[in-house]
Amino acid sequence: MKRLLTTVSIATISLSAAVHASDKIDTLVKAAQSEGQVYSVGMPDSWANWKDTWSDLKTKYKISHQDTDMSSAQEVAKFAAEKSNATADIGDIGFAFARVAVKKGVTQPYKPSTWNDIPGWAKDKDGNWMLAYTGTIAFISNNNLVKNPPHSWADILKGHYKVTVGDVGTAAQANNAVLAAAFANGGDESNLKPGIEYYSKLAKQNRLSFTDPSLANLEKGEVEVAIMWDFNALNYRDKIDRSRFTVTIPQDGSVISGYTTIINKYAKHPNAAKLAREYIFSDAGQINLARGYARPIRTNVKLPKDVQEKLLPNSEYSNVHPIKDFKAWEKSARKLPRAWQENVLINQQ
Repeated sequence: MKRLLTTVSIATISLSAAVHASDKIDTLVKAAQSEGQVYSVGMPDSWANWKDTWSDLKTKYKISHQDTDMSSAQEVAKFAAEKSNATADIGDIGFAFARVAVKKGVTQPYKPSTWNDIPGWAKDKDGNWMLAYTGTIAFISNNNLVKNPPHSWADILKGHYKVTVGDVGTAAQANNAVLAAAFANGGDESNLKPGIEYYSKLAKQNRLSFTDPSLANLEKGEVEVAIMWDFNALNYRDKIDRSRFTVTIPQDGSVISGYTTIINKYAKHPNAAKLAREYIFSDAGQINLARGYARPIRTNVKLPKDVQEKLLPNSEYSNVHPIKDFKAWEKSARKLPRAWQENVLINQQ
């Protein structure tokens, strides 16, 4: 009888919690609908398929939307500059800028109902930010030019093809390609030496290419293997010809990063912004992001078959590392241009 009572009590508590959460969301929806609109920055229709999320908010909740596209740094600066007359309610910024935004005091917390599904490394304990989707450094190989597509950094060293890494020292994607190689070879955010040494070996083999790994250059066949974010690689693959390219995550180690929403502390439509975040982290919102090749942060969302086929299987991501020491990474990144010049470019034949 005691066990039965305990079970009933637990079930009652769980039901009560579920009803309470539902009540909170209903209250939020009503408050958001009274505001009627939400203004975003850095969340245009074309990026990560935001257009479907904004369309859903309009259809389901009658919330209208406008966006002004800008960089992460510009978004944080805008929130800080417009304290007395905010023109933006919510923004989407890179992982590295999340702590900057909190430090500047321009965010307000909101934990969506799916909070517990978000990994600890990907969220602020107070709910000021949480990654909605991730990017992982990947390889994209032209099957017409590369017989055996690489699945690891070790595979690349054994190959005979040119490898494009982009503009190291300037582009975040290229800088993270160095960090990913460092992770795979025993380094970390504070020690990029193993990554630098790796690319130095490629340079000595005369195998580094400085062709921009753009959609156009991939399509023209000017890139054999490129190192880039998985969402860019998968998007380019499908836009050109799915059969022409193989996209893989290096199995000996890579870096995973992502993008987070921040709600403006001074927002004129704070409830609409919170509802937008609630929806972004819902099953439907996560599926919308996946349709735009952005890998959802919630791994327990069941993706439709056509969406699953756009992405790589979870098994590809078994050895990826999030950036944990941001101060060390920022310090290393500042030194990277000189280290690249003195240790890699000097060896390119």
